[in-house]
Amino acid sequence: MAKQRLDKVLGQTGRWSRKEARELIRRGLVTVDGAVIRQPEYKAEPEQAAITVSGEALTWRQYCYLMLNKPAGVLTATEDRDQKTVLDLLPERCRRQGVAPVGRLDKDTEGLLLLTNDGALAHRLTSPRYHVEKCYLATVDGTVDAGDVAAFAAGLTLGDGTQCLPAGLEPLGPGRCRVALREGKYHQVKRMLAACGKPVTALERISMGPLKLDGTLPRGGCRELTAEEVRLLRKAGE
Repeated sequence: MAKQRLDKVLGQTGRWSRKEARELIRRGLVTVDGAVIRQPEYKAEPEQAAITVSGEALTWRQYCYLMLNKPAGVLTATEDRDQKTVLDLLPERCRRQGVAPVGRLDKDTEGLLLLTNDGALAHRLTSPRYHVEKCYLATVDGTVDAGDVAAFAAGLTLGDGTQCLPAGLEPLGPGRCRVALREGKYHQVKRMLAACGKPVTALERISMGPLKLDGTLPRGGCRELTAEEVRLLRKAGE
């Protein structure tokens, strides 16, 4: 990895803004390989250099991966002048790392949302080319039947002519079903079920590829992915 400005390296951890990082450096509170550095523009290789701040070893990672249990009523966006977005639910240190949602969930849809600053992985997880499956639990008016399952498996054509890829549909009893998609068209789950005469009244995403929603996360809660979860996601996007 190429060397980077020291204030940028500190800022990328999410613990400090670039302005705060520059102040720490100028005050002589930052060392690189044992030497005090007072120049914010000093360049260091973050994965190789031993960097400390106020005597504490700096843990640096190039990418941040977060799982959010999205509540209803929040926009899947990085900013909005009038409405609350998923980034408003994150700790400040995570927002500072430049994470963005991977794909989107409708405002009233709940459940698993991945956020990261790893653009290459985000592209692979959302592109139909890589066939990464997303699974949802839906509450509907009516009961899903064998004809609906067959229609999903064949690939529905929506009322506006949109052709959907074959998808999985599993009845879970009256008013409940599980949907598995390998693409992400606009309002796709709702539109597909509506086309079968089963309008959606509630929707929750429960998985993306190998990543499953952590049942211990409350609505609106988030956590960083484990190294194993990141490894499995990368493998799914190969």
